[in-house]
Amino acid sequence: MSTAYELKLLNKMRLIKSGMFILFLLLSAGVSAQSIIGKVLNTKQEPLPGATIMWLGTDVTADADENGAFEIITVKVSNPKLIAMYPGYVTDTIHLQTQTYIEFRLRTVKLLKEVVVTGIKDGVVISDLKPIKTEQITQTELKKAACCDLAGCFETQTTVQPQTTNVITNAKELRILGLSGVYNQVLIDGFPIIQGLTYTYGISSMPGTLVDNIYVSKGANSVLQGFESMSGQINVETKEPDKTDRLLINVYANNFMERHMNANYSIKKGKWSNLTALHSVQPANKVDRDNDNFLDLPLLTRYMFYNKWKYGNEKNWGWSARIALRMVHEQRIGGQTNFEAKKDEGSNRVYGQTVSINQPELWMKTGYRLNDIHNFVLFASAYQQQQASYFGTVKYTAGQNNFYTNLQHELNYSAHDLKTGLSYRFLHVDEDIAFTDTLLKRSYNGNYQRVEHITGVFTENTMRFFNNRLTWIAGIRSDYHQVFGLHITPRTLVKYDITPKTIIRANIGSGWRTVNLFSENIGLLVSSRNIIFMEALRPEKSVNIGFNLTQKFETHDNNLTGYFSADYYHTNFQNQIFPDYDSDPTKAIIKNFTGTSISNGFQAECFIRIYRRFELKTGYNWLDVYRMNGENKTLLPFNPRHKVLNTFSYKPLSNKFHIDLNVHWYGEQRLPDTRLNPERYQRPLFSSEFSVLNIQFTYNFKFIEFYGGCENVFDFRQMQPIIGWQNPFSPFFDTSSVWGPTRGREVYAGIRFVIKAE
Repeated sequence: MSTAYELKLLNKMRLIKSGMFILFLLLSAGVSAQSIIGKVLNTKQEPLPGATIMWLGTDVTADADENGAFEIITVKVSNPKLIAMYPGYVTDTIHLQTQTYIEFRLRTVKLLKEVVVTGIKDGVVISDLKPIKTEQITQTELKKAACCDLAGCFETQTTVQPQTTNVITNAKELRILGLSGVYNQVLIDGFPIIQGLTYTYGISSMPGTLVDNIYVSKGANSVLQGFESMSGQINVETKEPDKTDRLLINVYANNFMERHMNANYSIKKGKWSNLTALHSVQPANKVDRDNDNFLDLPLLTRYMFYNKWKYGNEKNWGWSARIALRMVHEQRIGGQTNFEAKKDEGSNRVYGQTVSINQPELWMKTGYRLNDIHNFVLFASAYQQQQASYFGTVKYTAGQNNFYTNLQHELNYSAHDLKTGLSYRFLHVDEDIAFTDTLLKRSYNGNYQRVEHITGVFTENTMRFFNNRLTWIAGIRSDYHQVFGLHITPRTLVKYDITPKTIIRANIGSGWRTVNLFSENIGLLVSSRNIIFMEALRPEKSVNIGFNLTQKFETHDNNLTGYFSADYYHTNFQNQIFPDYDSDPTKAIIKNFTGTSISNGFQAECFIRIYRRFELKTGYNWLDVYRMNGENKTLLPFNPRHKVLNTFSYKPLSNKFHIDLNVHWYGEQRLPDTRLNPERYQRPLFSSEFSVLNIQFTYNFKFIEFYGGCENVFDFRQMQPIIGWQNPFSPFFDTSSVWGPTRGREVYAGIRFVIKAE
């Protein structure tokens, strides 16, 4: 008996030891994964951005960044060889032994044979090389949702929250860290085009089919693009003429019968390439599912023409240039179901809203790279917007002229990248407000003009230490405003690689901005509230500090890859202008707030890819955005304190189809205080919790993709979101309590026809 017992005990101990050994191997694979770093250059030692690096005999690949630098995970193969490929250059192969850093020197060829590279392109890329923690949202990710316009490109993201600012015309903003979209800087190809009047509808006028990548970063960023990125920056990179499809046609329609049509065509000849894009939206049917006599979505008509020229490559020596022209005409009609635009504009019998926008814009980026050390770049943009609107009995006519230029010199030496330059911004906004009916006691009518001349000088140095494990960016800019005087904006960012896959980052910096009240708070013109200006408005100012940890992981066979990211950001305002909706339900009080105004934001996100087929992501966002009024803490409205995002994707290795699903859960949000209203016009102080499920299926043929899906599958709606909808000309009519989806379930289908470039 004792012998049998001892044998059982011995077998158990062996099993425990085996299990511990296997667990040790798994943990070692997860935390000890190694990588190779290096550069891809040509024989002139010029970087080859976008070069493909691949382990021979596998599908593990990496792409070189703008400096030719790359990082690729190691794989277990018997004869490890890395190959580097770039169009127009001879493919090179290096046999690896113990190297951890290598350089490829590719030579040009006269005749390039076709090279087929297969690999996995991530939907979201968090670079290990960039000092600033930046989420790159690629076309792979954008195709997981309908993504009709820029506002709809963040359905699968945790960081950016689209928020409705006017439910009647469906105006939206993009929020970061729970703060209004005015505090994050939205750039188009690096240019500050979304500002002033363009803030209200600008993000909706950029079609998703024109977007190549979106770069999202939180907190204080580089000083090169300006002083305004107080909570973060969103840089939208449009498609490059020499790297995009030869022809793309995209047709989309939803169950409300809103139709989108897009066509892109690119050509290339020598050093020149061109992309022409057309975009059109045709209005939906009239829909009122909650029986409040107001349309659930506006009737939207839009036409856009876009033309982009590119010359040369900015990474090569000599001249390079990009020039783009865009023209947008847009009309939005919303309001009561029996409203007719031309007949009832400004009427006090039928409530309606009309917005008509014309906006031509032009931008240019020209560079001359003297050698690997010196580079000169000139940015210049100009645009004009004319807007004619009616919001019930408020007539709003506005025009804006904007000019921006930035000249900078880049000096690359040793472990330093020093950029210095000058900038100038001109902005002229002219707004006319008139009332077609005087029954409501409103007094803010008149002409509002704002002219700005802002001249700036800046310098920023990127320094690398300890074999590139530590990167430090130190930047400062000085800007002079003709009214508000001199403003100094310092910012610094630090990145440290604990291991090749474990990276911590920290940043701190200040920011400031001037206010364009009506376009940035369009809801003020929509409601019946009177707008009371208590004092002259000064620039808003804040200091932001943030920390981030990124941990990437993969197994040696690449069957399990992913990352974990966690960050915390704290924003402290020295002056903030946020309309006071709580003191009096019939008024919006505008004044400078120099007391305590804080935004705390924590985010954690985990992404896993399994067997190169399944992708899962979970993100959690916690926000604490408040003001101190004396001893009382007041939460700012429309910020869910807790938010959770879960996404799932399946794509077989054949790439014939993919299924994408995302679920958003929103915690309760503080709403404007309406307790002083008559009882029938009161709303709760907090919203309900709610969830939204979206799903999409895409099937690929050789040249055609069919996609279809459903947003808000379970048809959750905030019913009758407009306060006082029964009498839109009463003093209590208010659209500022929208906290959830109002149109309900949306079913859509679309076709993409693609001809790849040769």
